[in-house]
Amino acid sequence: MVGLIFAVLIIAVVTIFSVQNASPVAITLLFWHFQVSLAIIVFLSTLIGVIIGAIVFSVLRRKTSPARQTV
Repeated sequence: MVGLIFAVLIIAVVTIFSVQNASPVAITLLFWHFQVSLAIIVFLSTLIGVIIGAIVFSVLRRKTSPARQTV
């Protein structure tokens, strides 16, 4: 339950921050140059962080769990 409340709080903070910073920004990545809303950049960065965190958590959880025995 605490995790759900924490997740909702993080989503709310990211949403408020994104809406207040919706101006376009210039992005340069190697040879690509484009403009995109800062809200989209913040949302995608947060989403990628959550996905990476979930993957790391599941891998660490799988390593620490006892091996399953088959009968």
